[in-house]
Amino acid sequence: MYNYQLHQQISLSVLQHHLDVAGKDNLFYSRFIANAQEIAQLYHNLYQNHPKGKEEFSNLLETITKAYASRTDVLKQKDEEKEELGNWFLSNQLAGMSLYVDRFCGSLQNLPSKLAYFEELGVNYLHLMPIFESPEGESDGGYAVSNFREVDPRFGSLDDLKAVQSAMQEQGMYLMIDIVLNHTSYRHQWAEKAKAGDKRYQDYFYMYDDRYIPNQFEEHMPEIFPESAPGSFSYVPECNKWVMSVFHNYQWDLNYTNPEVLVTMMDTIFYYANLGVDVLRIDAPAFIWKQLGTSCQNLPEAHNLLRLIKLCVQVAAPGMALLGEAIVAPAEIMKYFGTDRFVAKECDFAYNATQMALQWDALATGDTRVMLAAQHEILQKPYGCSWITYTRCHDDIGLGYDDSMIRAAGFNAYEHRKFLKEYYSGALPYSPASGALFSVNPKTQDARISGSLASLCGLEKAINRNDTSAIEIALQKITLMQAQSMFVGGLPILFYGDELGTVNDYGYLNDPGKSYDNRWMHRPIIDWNRVEKIKEPDTIEAKVFHATQKLIQIRKNNSVFADTKNLTWLTPYNIHIAGFIRSNEDQQFYCLFNFSGQASYITWYAFKNHGKRGNKLFDHWSETMHEIGHDHEYLIIPAYGCCIMELI
Repeated sequence: MYNYQLHQQISLSVLQHHLDVAGKDNLFYSRFIANAQEIAQLYHNLYQNHPKGKEEFSNLLETITKAYASRTDVLKQKDEEKEELGNWFLSNQLAGMSLYVDRFCGSLQNLPSKLAYFEELGVNYLHLMPIFESPEGESDGGYAVSNFREVDPRFGSLDDLKAVQSAMQEQGMYLMIDIVLNHTSYRHQWAEKAKAGDKRYQDYFYMYDDRYIPNQFEEHMPEIFPESAPGSFSYVPECNKWVMSVFHNYQWDLNYTNPEVLVTMMDTIFYYANLGVDVLRIDAPAFIWKQLGTSCQNLPEAHNLLRLIKLCVQVAAPGMALLGEAIVAPAEIMKYFGTDRFVAKECDFAYNATQMALQWDALATGDTRVMLAAQHEILQKPYGCSWITYTRCHDDIGLGYDDSMIRAAGFNAYEHRKFLKEYYSGALPYSPASGALFSVNPKTQDARISGSLASLCGLEKAINRNDTSAIEIALQKITLMQAQSMFVGGLPILFYGDELGTVNDYGYLNDPGKSYDNRWMHRPIIDWNRVEKIKEPDTIEAKVFHATQKLIQIRKNNSVFADTKNLTWLTPYNIHIAGFIRSNEDQQFYCLFNFSGQASYITWYAFKNHGKRGNKLFDHWSETMHEIGHDHEYLIIPAYGCCIMELI
């Protein structure tokens, strides 16, 4: 719909920045005009009754124009190249790693010298965990940001970050960083001004004179960290007020019912886009809108905010994709890709946290039925968006899939979750896992799980016992877990250290700023002398590294693993085996994973009733050819084995 007044506003903003709308800036102007009405509608749905609504809408339009005008010619060229590719981020050529810069290599200055390591492994996409200023000891791993525009001196400088981006760009690598939209550190300048009594900045947060409204909020808000940070509000003695602090008392929630907050943070989003960020990870988007009488999670207004942000980015920096870090129930995760007319127009990526947790479920039980019961929900992901797939990340492992999925597999939900927590925390004497329970809720006994991939797979205990057989089993489990997340559809991201079989690092216990949070056990400090062991074939490091390297290469060599919504789960012929098909016009792959500690059998009939027909299967993992046998004969998959088989 043509809106003369709106288009005049845009044209005036564009002219003030001396943009050439008939020439080199025409694509930007066309995008702006094409999306203007939708931007206006989403904005006014949220803020039409706010006293600052009209003023801040003008500021939003100006922010979009200024962001594009400030974008370098190199980045504008990359935008155009990505737009020509379409959904560039769905490619099978992408493989990522998430890392803490200081714990991985000391500083940003050292990171360019490690790019050859990533190239050898096959990784071309880096997620740098939070690197912007946050208070020592009260940083929540960098998610309590005190300055969105300055790199924390612990990691280096802004110039160092720009040098990393430039070096990565030269090598054709992609960069992802975080933006913490939901909250700031209580030492951010906005919070400091609020403490000093500045009403404008008090309105940047949810601040109240007494406990009356906070108590009403807390009637419906679940506690996020009941052990270390009970409640959702904190007292601020400097101004005698209560402030919403959903995560920790040093993290104050931003008030997005105030449009000035949105426009200010939109400017920060564009600041990151113009640093050359390819994917922006939006931390905790489920929490960004608060409303009395609700859980203050996953509200419709939060989705409207994300859609508005997506449209603004699409106009000014279309080469930057958005990842919504929504670790919520399976049905809720889907909504972050967009619904109704916004399908595939909200977040480009979401974490497949459900699949990640289901893999740990299957590894503990040797039974894939819970995993398979959840796939109907996961397969609802629309075309044009993608998952981040992973076996491990910086965070805990939550068992966030629905009880109905557990019951559908024939288990009692309470007893099943209890078993998993005891198995991975090492409470069961026969469990090989070395993990710990995180954020135990004393009321409900809900808890999540901490521990590195290797330690949860049994490698730590096996090494401590010098048990060669147990070490080999643990290595098979590591490969199995990485293989399924590599091929299950989406962009696979390794967590640093997992490519080396790194076990838990208990050094965090000696650091008062970390000792209260056992997630630091799986956030290791990398010993680069140990990395050199990848050159020694018989070492654990070499075996895990080269197995991971091979999995990445198989994925890159076969376009069928691009995320084109081309995955079909196989009928469960054996409860220990999870299998799916990835297919396109040229290829059909059968990917099978045995979660049992014993060899498992699957009938050859499983390979005869899905699309293409063939007589042979080439396993790219074992590099062996299989003749498809009679229906009463079987393919045998070894304990914790996997097959990545192409139909010939």
